[in-house]
Amino acid sequence: MELRIYQPNDGKEMAELFYQTVHTINAKDYTKEQVNVWATGNIDLEAWNESLMDNYTIVATHNGVITGFGDIAPTGYLNRLFVHKDYQGVGIASTIYNELEKHFCGKYVFTHASITATPFFEKRGFRIVKEQEVEKGGIKLTNYVMEKYL
Repeated sequence: MELRIYQPNDGKEMAELFYQTVHTINAKDYTKEQVNVWATGNIDLEAWNESLMDNYTIVATHNGVITGFGDIAPTGYLNRLFVHKDYQGVGIASTIYNELEKHFCGKYVFTHASITATPFFEKRGFRIVKEQEVEKGGIKLTNYVMEKYL
């Protein structure tokens, strides 16, 4: 596995990874209706790229394939952390997260973790601040505000 900084031409492949991961991995904790509004398959690649460029974004690759990515905002908000559906459980998320945390110089990191991702973050010292329901396309999805003091 290799880690590198996000490049704008990564966006399309990362959007596909996001879609496939949500529709396969997160589908065990969310309904079909929920994953369909969460990951529609119609990402505005220009806005996606702008968001990823505004944050510190790390991409993991293996033999030229993007296997995962994550990004953290200057505020400490861990916005995204996704691993390719075919590369789960081999340490990619941990490696990306460790690099993001190492880069961040603030006092604490926080995220809005899916039901699926909550155990991952708890193992890394995050605590649940609150459970919340967010609405997308008229559909409610449960996630957790989590934080970790560094």
